[in-house]
Amino acid sequence: MKKSIQLILKIFCKFMALIFPYNSLIRYRNILTKLHTLWISVEFKSIGENSSICYPIVLKGGKYITIGNQTGLGKRGTLTAWDSYTCDSFIPEISIGNNTSIGEDYHITAINKIQIGNNVLMGKKITITDNAHGKADLESISYPPAKRTLDTKGPVIIEDGVWIGDKVTILPNVTIGKNSIIGANALVTKDIPANCVAGGVPALVIKRIV
Repeated sequence: MKKSIQLILKIFCKFMALIFPYNSLIRYRNILTKLHTLWISVEFKSIGENSSICYPIVLKGGKYITIGNQTGLGKRGTLTAWDSYTCDSFIPEISIGNNTSIGEDYHITAINKIQIGNNVLMGKKITITDNAHGKADLESISYPPAKRTLDTKGPVIIEDGVWIGDKVTILPNVTIGKNSIIGANALVTKDIPANCVAGGVPALVIKRIV
């Protein structure tokens, strides 16, 4: 009985594949992404031509976020610009340049400034934050983490042409210089100069590209 069901399902799937080839599913997803981008674009400060934002996304503070032309954001992303938290107010800014690609499951969050340049390529599960829940002092840890005030040590700047591997975390007050490469799983806590390869926890310069 089990083999008969498996055979019927196999025949059915082959039949459906003839009517609706897999490539048609990809085209269908592309259409849905375009519709989703048009729908959500009014939430942003600005979004350029031929850019795409995959569904689903967690979005907060879109009026503080600008996205350039021909830029793509993968699905299941979290993009937040906080102008208030607990009793504090902020003036956040997130800008993403032209021809930049951000992979799935990203988390980008700002209370200060996050600037991502042109022609930047990011893998999956990237975290970029310019803030943290409180400071590492006795006063802050007397509160539960979620109730601590947000604190920023400075902006995050990612210059043009940077390539960032999967599962990289970039912390506040960091600049990654032009054309540099950040290896997968790195934790970036300090500036990385231009034209460098960096990796590790914390990330260190491994090679200078000359």
